[in-house]
Amino acid sequence: MTHGFGPVAPPDAQFRAAAEQRQAQLTKPGGALGRLEKLGNWVAACQGACPPRQFERARVVVFAGDHGVARHGVSAYPSEVTAQMVANFLGGGAAVNALAAVAGATVRVADISVDADTDPQVSKHKVRRSSGTIDREDALTDEEVQSAIAAGRAIADEEIDAGADLLIAGDMGIGNTTPATVLIATLTNTEPVAAVGRGTGIDDAGWIRKVAAIRDAMRRARPVLKEPVELLRVAAGADFAAMAAFLAQAATRRTPVILDGVVVTAAALVAEDLAAGASAWWLAGHRSTEPAHALALRHLRLEPLIDLDMRLGEGSGALTALPILRSAVAALADMSTFAEAGVSTADPEPSTPAPNLRK
Repeated sequence: MTHGFGPVAPPDAQFRAAAEQRQAQLTKPGGALGRLEKLGNWVAACQGACPPRQFERARVVVFAGDHGVARHGVSAYPSEVTAQMVANFLGGGAAVNALAAVAGATVRVADISVDADTDPQVSKHKVRRSSGTIDREDALTDEEVQSAIAAGRAIADEEIDAGADLLIAGDMGIGNTTPATVLIATLTNTEPVAAVGRGTGIDDAGWIRKVAAIRDAMRRARPVLKEPVELLRVAAGADFAAMAAFLAQAATRRTPVILDGVVVTAAALVAEDLAAGASAWWLAGHRSTEPAHALALRHLRLEPLIDLDMRLGEGSGALTALPILRSAVAALADMSTFAEAGVSTADPEPSTPAPNLRK
């Protein structure tokens, strides 16, 4: 099955080097801002600008979808909550709305496969009602997985064309940590018991049911391990296929992304297989309490910005991390150099003026 993505070029090394040079001339000891300096350099490389620009249109897209496996006791909540939460997002009453307001971002909801009718403003790209029960049947048909990939790509294009300069993918779907864990455990060759978490807070009996469902779904997933589109079709769902395509297209369009929790990062694993090199355009916002999330981050070689024992999804962890990234941009862009401030340096030789490069 085709997907239309190719290898992705990395952020611009010239502007990363210019940012590193500028960091050395700002009014601070070298390296004193620690990882903030590397983050600022990364933004400069992504934007092709030194100093970088502060983010003006950070945008969260929450991909909503239900999963048939949720009907078999793998979640503490019923599937009806997905549609109810979509309405809550639209009403501005969810965690993602509160955190986005603080972080200076806006929120969009996309119903990809909610098992209910939702507001027409969010269902433009809907593929189906609920994905299949992956421990016993395929999540999607051939046509549906292609439609979901097209939806994710289109949503990324819509947001970037409208001016988004930073994207965050969020998720909403009761039971979605089950396919997320299937993808991660399969792609990292991890036994289910080492990857399965508590999701929405299931008890021991629910955890046992979840392990069994993931084990059976992994058995179905392994034959298509090397085929990312087939893996999404067989063992994930429409929301995951759309998220994977969204992440791959964002990188193709040279737009930075902050990844959220285990569900989004599972989609990111597949997105990296769809578009090799895409992960260079992503930051890991946080590390959730789900064991599979740490496995996925390690596989992608991404170090999370925060670790606050969060496990909500929706984009909440990425939004909590966004102010840190904004701080990194501000430090690189707004601080004075030693020469500008008339501050003596440790180097008796005059330094070269800090570069100011814009594409």
